[in-house]
Amino acid sequence: MSKAAADYLAISQQIEQLLVRQNLRGMATLQPHLRPGSILRAAKLLNQCRGTVLIGTGFPVLDTFETDGPVGAIGLYQLLQKLGANPVIVCGDPLFSALKSDYQCYQISVNQYNALPEIASAALAELKPQLVISIERPGFNAQQRYANMRGEDISARCASFDYFLTQAACPTIGIGDGGNEIGMGNLLQAVSALNITPCVTQCDELIVADVSNWAAWGLAAMVSVLRNENLLSDANPLAILQYLSAKGSVDGVTRLNTLTEDGLAHSEGQQLIDDLELLIK
Repeated sequence: MSKAAADYLAISQQIEQLLVRQNLRGMATLQPHLRPGSILRAAKLLNQCRGTVLIGTGFPVLDTFETDGPVGAIGLYQLLQKLGANPVIVCGDPLFSALKSDYQCYQISVNQYNALPEIASAALAELKPQLVISIERPGFNAQQRYANMRGEDISARCASFDYFLTQAACPTIGIGDGGNEIGMGNLLQAVSALNITPCVTQCDELIVADVSNWAAWGLAAMVSVLRNENLLSDANPLAILQYLSAKGSVDGVTRLNTLTEDGLAHSEGQQLIDDLELLIK
């Protein structure tokens, strides 16, 4: 391994540790089960992509959507635009209707259980992605149903994104913070020890974080290192939270329309960004 490669791996591992340092829902206990360098490998996929990138997000809470997921999806969207790629956010209503006027979006139907593999294969053939990312999207459990962190069956309010990853002919990245998100199937045995109904859907590269949104900033930091430029300088999670709040978002933990992520003040995410910027200086 060259010195540069070793340095990249060391920085990646530092970022991976920062993302789970609070260990809010056991992600620090999952982290050692992942092959070191997940952030680096995923960042390389982002950095080399110039075509279409699908970003699946949106976790239904009550009759609306939660802030965790869409904030990171928008952060990744902005990053990919800077890199010259063509990002498309894939989501169902009500998130699709909230975002479609400001972002390139592709709608997937809520409570659509018939012909899901065919729907995904047709979409993949149409969109021709070079990379598929899932950030905080519910993933199939062993019964091919969707469950939230409380164990409630939310299938009737979910759109399905699982087959977009399992049928993709390109690399796939999954991001989660609890164990029930797409991609967590990579660590099924370890996740099964947590107090959650685990997702069985796998991906090529799994990234775990205390809050899924924060993985977007971790990836932006690693891409910054690869390109020797600061791509975090204009990261503004508060502005994105304000935008989503005006569209009716809620915090996934408190279920209130606040400028928070999983019960945490927006300043927590900003602190992570500040720490990442210090790391990559």
